Amino acid sequence: MNARTIATLAVAILLGMIAVLLVRGYLGSARNTQAPNAVASAAMTPVVVAAKPIDRGATLAADSLKVASYPADAVPPDAFQTVAQLVGPGQTGRLALRSLSLNEPVLAGKVSGPGGKLTLATTVQPGMRAVAVRSSDIAGVAGFVLPGDRVDILLTRTISGATPNTVTQVLAQNILVLGIDQSANEESDKPVVARAITIEVTPDQAEQISLAQAVGEVSFTLRHVADDAPLGRKAMTLAQLGFAPRPATAEPAHPRRPPGTTDVRVTRGVETTGYTVGFW
Repeated sequence: MNARTIATLAVAILLGMIAVLLVRGYLGSARNTQAPNAVASAAMTPVVVAAKPIDRGATLAADSLKVASYPADAVPPDAFQTVAQLVGPGQTGRLALRSLSLNEPVLAGKVSGPGGKLTLATTVQPGMRAVAVRSSDIAGVAGFVLPGDRVDILLTRTISGATPNTVTQVLAQNILVLGIDQSANEESDKPVVARAITIEVTPDQAEQISLAQAVGEVSFTLRHVADDAPLGRKAMTLAQLGFAPRPATAEPAHPRRPPGTTDVRVTRGVETTGYTVGFW
């Protein structure tokens, strides 16, 4: 075997080894790419979302819903996994309790039960109560309180006694407004001077607010949308405001008449004289 043949054979072997290494590297990278994809695919969970914008009060239909894949650790706890859970047999007549935008997850708290009706009772949280409070352009913050806002409830009343005093106290804090008059639409954005504001409170707060409307004037203070801090002061009196209540004026004391006597007035011409006389 001459030198030229040996050189050709060596080059062929070298090229073959290079080809083997390239193929092994390609197969290894493909395997590494497919593995994360398989893991990611296994960690995805189906979630029912809105296939198009759904208005508040609209009846859910199959063509308005679709299924999207969510990471397992990002799925809302009250989400639905199949469209049949919402519009399948026995599930028809569900209503959207709130407006849903495109691709927004459909959650149990945003839709009614089968054959539901769009009523205020469907939006009240379990264990809570809805209470209507009389309102005016002053008590209702000039009509700028809207459904979905949060307010503090105040009571202003006069405490009678030897020295009458006027006090304003906090009845409830950070209270959700459910409705204005007969509107519970949270998409409302126009100020309305309402005659009644419906709020969501606990049963104990409902009793306090109902009683407060009978003994004084109930008013609202509107909170910032991100403010949930508790109030530092729970009540304020006229003295704290800088006005001391005026003490009650005592009536002049009249001398006591001795027992067994009576007062007699005698008029002579233009003069009147009083006498205290005894009787038996």
